[in-house]
Amino acid sequence: MHSQATRTSQTVGGAVRVDNGHVVVTREKDLASPAMDALVREAVFGQGQARDHARWLIWEIGQEVGVRAASINDLYLARGRGDAPGGWTVPAMNVRGMTYDTARSIFRTAIRLNVGAFILEIARSEIAYTDQRPSEYVAVILAAALREGFRGPVFIQGDHFQVNAKKFVVDPDGEVAAVKQLALEAVTAGFYNIDVDTSTLVDIAKPSLDEQQRLNYEQAVEITAYIREIEPDDVTISVGGEIGEVGGQNSNVHELRAFMEGYNRTLRDRLGKKAVGLSKISVQTGTSHGGVVLPDGKIAEVKLDLDALEELSLVSQKEYGLAGAVQHGASTLPDDAFNAFPRVGACEIHLATNFQNLLYDHIPGGMREKIYKWLDENAAEERKPKDSADQFYYKTRKKALGPFKRELWDLPDSVRGPLGRVYDEKFSFLFEQLAVVGTADLVKKWVSPAEQHRRAPDGLTPAVVAAPDDPDAGE
Repeated sequence: MHSQATRTSQTVGGAVRVDNGHVVVTREKDLASPAMDALVREAVFGQGQARDHARWLIWEIGQEVGVRAASINDLYLARGRGDAPGGWTVPAMNVRGMTYDTARSIFRTAIRLNVGAFILEIARSEIAYTDQRPSEYVAVILAAALREGFRGPVFIQGDHFQVNAKKFVVDPDGEVAAVKQLALEAVTAGFYNIDVDTSTLVDIAKPSLDEQQRLNYEQAVEITAYIREIEPDDVTISVGGEIGEVGGQNSNVHELRAFMEGYNRTLRDRLGKKAVGLSKISVQTGTSHGGVVLPDGKIAEVKLDLDALEELSLVSQKEYGLAGAVQHGASTLPDDAFNAFPRVGACEIHLATNFQNLLYDHIPGGMREKIYKWLDENAAEERKPKDSADQFYYKTRKKALGPFKRELWDLPDSVRGPLGRVYDEKFSFLFEQLAVVGTADLVKKWVSPAEQHRRAPDGLTPAVVAAPDDPDAGE
């Protein structure tokens, strides 16, 4: 066991010492070196104790140097009260493939532009098909921040922790319990921001707005109450709700009020008047996840209702003290659309598919063809009779990210370098358009994550790790 622990620790070079289960950072600047690449690879592809030790080590290094998983709740509620200025929209970015490289691009761009208000997230469905459980995801994100020299709170979010409507009809308790179990796994790993999505239970056939939203707000409270039970000491998890299923009928303020009144009333009855509820609300204003792909592979134009988004944001803030409304399914919008979101008061925007598109556009053609052949064999049942080949591959290629995870990690520098530059350009554009440039000071004012130390995996012994032969290798 000693040799296993030592071997894992050696991947961080001479920057770290472990004394009696406590991590001591001896040369902080050396954390931003290729040694971190080896450590995070162990955290993803290692086995058993070595993998667990690598994940623990990344977490503890972050605690020591100020790269800590954090909740954005205090900043959002300060904005909702009017104590923190608005005019910015937080990009919540779903990182599905080549997660370490992509996150490194996000953090180095954030450093260059002094950005603090940004979220890295993964949805319930994505966790499955990308083969990224929460503990792995947290380790990779924190390692990317350390590798680039980022310092400050790191907002990691569970996106669309969603109740499946069909499963709920058959077994409501079981389906809600499954979401709770995922929340437990995520919070334990370091997800201190959770978007609860029970909008799938809205029934617009009901005669009144309250009845339409009842299952939505009651089950949202049920999951919120559970999250409050399991959140760590000194952490108030940011919880988001949702009133309209993305891709469905557009939301309006009447639905918002029906949901929020029911949610707040039910939450008070359940947890008391001082209970902490939602920090934001997700709405539907005309987008869909991934966009609508046409037979030629192009994305159909979206009719985005910015007036509705502005009204929903204003009401959610002024009447309920939330940070504002959240826009989903926006990454494939045209470039000239993004600067509108801060203007209309959206507090957060979720971005995913276009990053995946950039990935597939820049991997070698032979690898892309290999993936598409895999889809022909393993996702054939998802192909609709009228789907063109372009439509089929566009809609299903996300399912290949898990099976091809290692091959994507192993792409050569000749591929990863140009892709990284493309990502840098994209994240720079988004940060600028969403007006989060310079928000690091704002985040620092409102978010001060406490240290959250963890016990070393059982069986590990103290180790002094050796410096690599060439600390500048790969730079």
